[in-house]
Amino acid sequence: MTSKGLLQRLNDGETIIIAEGYMWELERKGYVKFGEFTPEVVLNNPEVVRMMHEEYAHAGSDVVEAFTYLGNRKRLRAIGIEEGLEELNRRALRMARKAADATGSLMAGDISHTWYYQPDDPKAMEELRAMFKEQIEWAVDEKADYIIGETFQDFGEAMIALEMIKKYGNGLPAVITLTAYQPDVTLDDVPIPEACKRLEDAGADVVGLNCARGPQSMIPLLKEIRKVCKGPLAAIPVPFRCRGKFKTFQSLLDPDTGDRLYPDNLSAQLCTRREVREFAQEAKALGVQYIGLCCGNSPAFLREVTDVFGRTTGASKYSPDFTNSLSRSTDPKNKKIQSYMFDVVD
Repeated sequence: MTSKGLLQRLNDGETIIIAEGYMWELERKGYVKFGEFTPEVVLNNPEVVRMMHEEYAHAGSDVVEAFTYLGNRKRLRAIGIEEGLEELNRRALRMARKAADATGSLMAGDISHTWYYQPDDPKAMEELRAMFKEQIEWAVDEKADYIIGETFQDFGEAMIALEMIKKYGNGLPAVITLTAYQPDVTLDDVPIPEACKRLEDAGADVVGLNCARGPQSMIPLLKEIRKVCKGPLAAIPVPFRCRGKFKTFQSLLDPDTGDRLYPDNLSAQLCTRREVREFAQEAKALGVQYIGLCCGNSPAFLREVTDVFGRTTGASKYSPDFTNSLSRSTDPKNKKIQSYMFDVVD
């Protein structure tokens, strides 16, 4: 295990860099199905998940996050694999723990929104708490260093997740992140900055945002959250060009056809590495201490973040170097091929 825990690192003024977005990258590789968004790859192809842990650690992630996003009882029941629930969660946690120990990283257990938050149904709320409880207890059993509660669109569900981490997490720190869509309010109509402040006041060790919004559309809201929250702030956008009236990657349109891109054609609006680096620079200036990327993340993108925070990682050795690149050559003999490459022909 790593010698310094999450809270010690944060209290020492360090920044935690975290690779999220496993589901999107695993879909790109052909191991997760868009539409269901469930983590059965942990059971069916665990070696692929192990490799992703290693790739993200190599790129500079301080955290190996167990891939249990939407790995709750109701969701797995809906796709017919409820009997594999505990095995899936424990296997994901054990793989993450092993990868974290091998790389000197923190290991995070993960719970998320469930799609089953029904505040007017007492039985549904009892089931919701039970789902969070079992996942949290498995994370404790498998020696997580802290627990993430993520992608909550409802403030009420986020608060229940925090309550359950506090009750059953055996004292582990809690990182709670909300998802902001087009309006700056949760689905249960709580302004996002207020929701983060209330979560912080209730004992969340880190609060902030993940998913849905891109770098450009997340930063302004983070600035509002920073005004009311005094503790560590989380910033984990999707690396897509969400801007102007298109604040979320769900709202993005194809620039050529006008067709909606979400979820399977979003590469038409993917950020550049420069844009990811600029986001990391803005977040650093804002004092964000917990930073990463969500759906659409890749090791190359994460390396841009780690570079901004002055990290030297295994991937740093392979950062771009165009010294010997023909495309950037200043040798006159290469002018013709450069012209053919770059000059636009009418």
